[in-house]
Amino acid sequence: MLTVKVLGSGCPNCKKLEAETRKALDAAQPGIAYELVKVTDYADIAAYGVVSTPALVMNEQVVSSGRIPSGDQIVRWAMEQQAN
Repeated sequence: MLTVKVLGSGCPNCKKLEAETRKALDAAQPGIAYELVKVTDYADIAAYGVVSTPALVMNEQVVSSGRIPSGDQIVRWAMEQQAN
Protein backbone atom coordinates (compact mmCIF):
# COMPACT_ATOMS: atom_id res chain seq x y z
CA MET A 1 0.00 0.00 0.00
CA LEU A 2 1.21 3.46 -0.90
CA THR A 3 1.66 5.88 2.01
CA VAL A 4 0.91 9.46 0.97
CA LYS A 5 1.53 12.41 3.26
CA VAL A 6 0.36 15.97 2.77
CA LEU A 7 2.62 18.32 4.71
CA GLY A 8 1.24 21.70 5.72
CA SER A 9 -0.33 23.78 8.42
CA GLY A 10 -3.88 23.38 7.14
CA CYS A 11 -3.84 26.46 4.91
CA PRO A 12 -6.17 26.63 1.89
CA ASN A 13 -3.45 25.34 -0.47
CA CYS A 14 -2.72 22.45 1.88
CA LYS A 15 -6.39 21.50 1.88
CA LYS A 16 -6.51 21.83 -1.91
CA LEU A 17 -3.47 19.55 -2.29
CA GLU A 18 -5.14 16.94 -0.08
CA ALA A 19 -8.37 17.11 -2.10
CA GLU A 20 -6.58 16.98 -5.46
CA THR A 21 -4.45 14.04 -4.32
CA ARG A 22 -7.47 12.05 -3.15
CA LYS A 23 -9.35 12.87 -6.36
CA ALA A 24 -6.44 11.83 -8.60
CA LEU A 25 -5.61 8.62 -6.76
CA ASP A 26 -9.26 7.57 -6.41
CA ALA A 27 -9.78 8.03 -10.16
CA ALA A 28 -6.54 6.32 -11.23
CA GLN A 29 -6.79 3.25 -13.41
CA PRO A 30 -5.68 0.69 -12.47
CA GLY A 31 -6.65 1.46 -8.92
CA ILE A 32 -4.04 2.55 -6.39
CA ALA A 33 -4.30 1.37 -2.80
CA TYR A 34 -3.14 4.22 -0.60
CA GLU A 35 -3.30 5.69 2.88
CA LEU A 36 -3.31 9.48 3.14
CA VAL A 37 -1.90 11.14 6.25
CA LYS A 38 -1.94 14.86 7.02
CA VAL A 39 1.18 16.17 8.75
CA THR A 40 0.71 19.57 10.40
CA ASP A 41 3.44 19.65 13.05
CA TYR A 42 6.20 22.06 12.00
CA ALA A 43 8.97 19.86 13.45
CA ASP A 44 7.69 16.85 11.52
CA ILE A 45 7.49 18.91 8.32
CA ALA A 46 11.01 20.26 8.83
CA ALA A 47 12.31 16.71 9.31
CA TYR A 48 11.55 16.11 5.62
CA GLY A 49 13.68 19.11 4.65
CA VAL A 50 10.63 20.96 3.36
CA VAL A 51 10.80 24.75 3.60
CA SER A 52 7.75 25.57 1.47
CA THR A 53 4.32 24.02 1.92
CA PRO A 54 2.17 22.41 0.81
CA ALA A 55 4.34 19.38 0.19
CA LEU A 56 3.56 15.87 -0.96
CA VAL A 57 5.43 12.80 0.28
CA MET A 58 5.01 9.29 -1.13
CA ASN A 59 6.57 6.34 0.68
CA GLU A 60 8.75 8.78 2.66
CA GLN A 61 10.08 10.53 -0.48
CA VAL A 62 9.28 14.21 -1.02
CA VAL A 63 7.88 14.47 -4.56
CA SER A 64 6.55 18.03 -4.49
CA SER A 65 6.99 21.15 -2.38
CA GLY A 66 5.56 24.65 -2.54
CA ARG A 67 2.99 23.97 -5.24
CA ILE A 68 -0.08 21.95 -6.17
CA PRO A 69 0.87 19.46 -8.89
CA SER A 70 -1.57 18.29 -11.52
CA GLY A 71 -3.64 15.17 -10.93
CA ASP A 72 -1.81 13.43 -13.78
CA GLN A 73 1.55 14.15 -12.15
CA ILE A 74 0.33 12.85 -8.79
CA VAL A 75 -0.78 9.59 -10.43
CA ARG A 76 2.58 9.26 -12.27
CA TRP A 77 4.49 9.66 -9.01
CA ALA A 78 2.22 7.12 -7.31
CA MET A 79 2.76 4.59 -10.09
CA GLU A 80 6.53 5.11 -9.88
CA GLN A 81 6.46 4.59 -6.12
CA GLN A 82 4.40 1.41 -6.46
CA ALA A 83 6.92 0.05 -8.96
CA ASN A 84 9.79 0.51 -6.47
